[in-house]
Amino acid sequence: MDSLTHIALGACVGDVLMRKHIGRKALVLGAIANSIPDIDFLASFWLKIDENLLAHRGFTHSILFALISTFILTLLCEHWFNKQKRGSSLYSFKRIKESPWLLFWSIEIFLHLFLDALNNYGTGWFEPFSHYRVAFNVISVVDPFFSVWLGIAAVALLCIKRKYKRIKFWQRFALGLSICYIMYCFFNKSIINGVVKNSLNNQHIVYNDYFTTPTLLNNWLWYIVVSTDSGYYIGYRSTFDTKKEVDFTFFRRNKQLLSSVHDHVEVQNLKRFSKNFYTVEYWGDTLVFNDLRFGQIAGWQNPQAKFIFHYFLQHPTDNDLVVQRGRFMGWDRSAFNALIKRIQGN
Repeated sequence: MDSLTHIALGACVGDVLMRKHIGRKALVLGAIANSIPDIDFLASFWLKIDENLLAHRGFTHSILFALISTFILTLLCEHWFNKQKRGSSLYSFKRIKESPWLLFWSIEIFLHLFLDALNNYGTGWFEPFSHYRVAFNVISVVDPFFSVWLGIAAVALLCIKRKYKRIKFWQRFALGLSICYIMYCFFNKSIINGVVKNSLNNQHIVYNDYFTTPTLLNNWLWYIVVSTDSGYYIGYRSTFDTKKEVDFTFFRRNKQLLSSVHDHVEVQNLKRFSKNFYTVEYWGDTLVFNDLRFGQIAGWQNPQAKFIFHYFLQHPTDNDLVVQRGRFMGWDRSAFNALIKRIQGN
């Protein structure tokens, strides 16, 4: 998820867990705690772009990192906030096990790992033992319908001092709506997956694999990628569509275009990052690698649109912000209106 969502969610969870121990400081510390796995952004200062794609949401988003950091941060908070408690050893197992900080740090950090795994980037839960990336593809990386309530509640909790009933209301408001919305997203995905499977069978499309993921800013219009031996069928489906079949557009993989650079580490990293959902094409005389998982540039408006993630293989220095740069490329009032219209169904 985006950083603001992690900050807002972390603040609300921190308030629930630690307000009675440290007051409103729990909001600030919670926001920091839920953002800790994103410390991997520092790797971008020395890694190449293709290496950084794999480093982001890699080890710092793993279960092993969560366990180690939870233990260390619990020790530090026990020492910092409980200086007066010198009767027992700081390093005793009993003291750590009974510490409220253990619950606080474990929930905040593991919640970050879970939330990031809900979208399509992929999260390295099992690093360094396995490079498999967990991605449930149930919520967009930027979804205001999930984030806005958390932000409102975090601000309200920051302003409220001692009115217990109002504090409880805003805590339940934030976390209750968040949980309900995520459940709603899983429900939408199950409906879309059922329609996709039926549509593929009815259209007699032989496929190897497929995935569905919501388009940006909502959970009603879903982006669909179906893998075959030679390429991919790509389509869009709204939860409000009445038409039974999904309209697909075919894109060839063109992996033969990589023959001259196939063994390059850069290309191998990109293929691993894309989970082999990729196409290759020429833009003029420039060879471009597309990772299909991130969707098309306003593809609901133009089925032949270019892909959001496009990596220039012959000009690697031109790939700054390669994940983000295409997300809102080509967006204007017309594209936004087309998105709203497509969400409403056909």
